[in-house]
Amino acid sequence: MLTAITYVILPIPLLFFAGSERSSVFSESDNTWMNATKFLSGASAVGSIAIPAILKHAGVISWGALAMELSSFFVFVSAIMCYIRMNDEDDYSVL
Repeated sequence: MLTAITYVILPIPLLFFAGSERSSVFSESDNTWMNATKFLSGASAVGSIAIPAILKHAGVISWGALAMELSSFFVFVSAIMCYIRMNDEDDYSVL
């Protein structure tokens, strides 16, 4: 359940702050809100990988659970990146 919380927290900064302006999350910006978005998203992403790795190291979960968790992280991050790329296109704007 601890990693499920990080999956809920991960897109929240992107939805609140990245959608408010046209600059991309992947470009350099002097905007403090965009920098805060990058920091919070990065911290959540690191936590999503670190928590299962720590649980595996402690012997709480098995290799299969670790592999399943890391593959779900890959799918989730891919979906967020596709959302950001599609939102940058004028023809495919969701917002």
